[in-house]
Amino acid sequence: MAGRKSDCGLDVAFAVVGGKWKPMILFHLAREPRRFGALRRLVEGVSEKVLIQHLRELQADGVVERTDYRELPPRVDYTITPYGRSLAEALMPLCEWGSTNRARVEEIRRATADLAA
Repeated sequence: MAGRKSDCGLDVAFAVVGGKWKPMILFHLAREPRRFGALRRLVEGVSEKVLIQHLRELQADGVVERTDYRELPPRVDYTITPYGRSLAEALMPLCEWGSTNRARVEEIRRATADLAA
């Protein structure tokens, strides 16, 4: 039915945490506040531009707080909010599933790549 909202809130959750890097950003911020440079090192493969964009989006959604200490040299920390922590906790079962099934997923992907080649 057009205009009817789904009973499943995945559309809402993915609207906030969608993207390749946002779940990893939340994972690392859930442990402790981080500076931008630390996040860039921890979230392997993300470009500086995309990390900035995702942090701004997470901040706009109320999931992450940015604290500018207005010091020289510049110091900025990113912290997960309580609202963001609830989202990070909801993602933890996916993290556990991925850890448990990593080898199987890699094996399936290798087999699929071999068939395509």
